[in-house]
Amino acid sequence: MSYTTLISTSDLARNLENSQFAIFDVRFSLDDEAWGRSAYNQAHIPGAHYADLGKELSGEIIPGVTGRRPFPTVAAFTKTLSDWGITPDTQVICYDAESGLMAASRLWLMFRWMGHEKVAVLDGGLTAWNRESLPLNQKKKVISPTNFIPNLQKDLLVEVEKVDMARKDSNYCVFDSRGAEGYHGGGKYYDPVRGHIAGAGLADRAEVTDSQGLFKSKSELKSHYEKLTNGVSAENTIFYCGSGVTAAQNVLAMEHAGISGSKMYVGSWSEWITDPSREIAL
Repeated sequence: MSYTTLISTSDLARNLENSQFAIFDVRFSLDDEAWGRSAYNQAHIPGAHYADLGKELSGEIIPGVTGRRPFPTVAAFTKTLSDWGITPDTQVICYDAESGLMAASRLWLMFRWMGHEKVAVLDGGLTAWNRESLPLNQKKKVISPTNFIPNLQKDLLVEVEKVDMARKDSNYCVFDSRGAEGYHGGGKYYDPVRGHIAGAGLADRAEVTDSQGLFKSKSELKSHYEKLTNGVSAENTIFYCGSGVTAAQNVLAMEHAGISGSKMYVGSWSEWITDPSREIAL
């Protein structure tokens, strides 16, 4: 059996000694970028390796051109996956502090982008793992480097020009994945301009999880996205966020609900605002 969207804590606990499993701790904080690695070093799910959003999962920031978290180049990420020992048979598991709200879903999307489908996010993240008193330690799995061969899935992503077109076309949906406060320009901002892309709707990624931080049922998620998209196909549905990280949770949730094909605008708000001629709204 392979896991392609989510994995439960119990299923992961049963596979901690499974040689085909590669577990990645993707904890990260925008306020303290060293926190995730520090927390990982203190204790993590047995065998897990740390995947650094700021270093391994992001590429070069070009001021005035890119957003805050552009993808690395295909060559750079191919080397990373080779260094991580990923083969076509590897079952990848990504987890973060909570339910994928930060970088676990981003890493899931990046594996899919590279053509590796056997990748899943730990449902509920480390919070759920700890709630069940499952083991933590400082052990890392020994990795044997491989020669990862990407099968790039370019259709998973869209560029700014496509977003600019889609936001004005009723056959498409563009959604901001931040909360309502951020969508309307309130709260804490990491960018110099507040607001959202004009024409974009709101699809708060936090609405895909329940009070325990677990993803809602497939039927609940399906109903949620059908209401949001109102007949627009998944292939014409685009998600963005502040810097191209948390919007991946909406793509993951739609996939888990059985609605495949939605896209992510990785540049997101932080790229959109680099050109003052691009229309924004509050």
